[in-house]
Amino acid sequence: MKVTDRWYSERIHEDVTVARWGSYGAPVLLFPTAGGDAEEVERHQMIEHLAPLIDAGRAKVYSVDSIAGRALAQRRGNAEYQLALFNRFHDVIAHEVIPAIHSDLGGQPIPVTVAGASIGAFNALAITCRYPELVHSAVCMSGTYAIEQFLGGFVNDDLYFSSPLRFLPGLEGSQLDTLRRRMVVLASGSGRWEDVGESWAVAKVLGEKGVPNRVDDWGPGYDHDWPTWWAMLPVYLDDLLP
Repeated sequence: MKVTDRWYSERIHEDVTVARWGSYGAPVLLFPTAGGDAEEVERHQMIEHLAPLIDAGRAKVYSVDSIAGRALAQRRGNAEYQLALFNRFHDVIAHEVIPAIHSDLGGQPIPVTVAGASIGAFNALAITCRYPELVHSAVCMSGTYAIEQFLGGFVNDDLYFSSPLRFLPGLEGSQLDTLRRRMVVLASGSGRWEDVGESWAVAKVLGEKGVPNRVDDWGPGYDHDWPTWWAMLPVYLDDLLP
């Protein structure tokens, strides 16, 4: 059974849509690829591949519009606008979307497993590192993490606060202590359109800060495409979820 909810967010001045599949289980928040919406994971059959976990009551799956990724993919606005939107989008996830998930869970503040592919992997990683108190674990697939490559190398404070590659080296204190109790999976193929080097770059930064992580290279038979992610995500969620 699918349920959708939509509201207007003052933080980003547009609507936010969240879709949900399943009635019971640990909360899993899926981030779409760059231009995707909350129902992209259903159209591209990811929900079908997660059905055994959903039907068994192990996973209650949510997904949200890729609002910042869509602006990036559509080249809407300039670089400053696009990076500011990423920063505000993460704020929306932490202060609107995850609280809505908790409300749907009957008010239980259960940490959420986050996952995504491509730009979705960037968002899953960023939410984990920025708000580790809200996250149980992260599955980042075929990640594109240095998003300044799409903006002509443009760098500003919004990129710094949005990108773990930027802010994590200087992270200290209670936020880092909490993050060190989380697990980040960095999975990638090495087939067409894949660059496992991006995952290794993230792993280096995480490892230097003592954050548990692992890089899995699934090999040249796995491309930057949905069949790769169909294979990956059920395996990792089966391992990470209760």
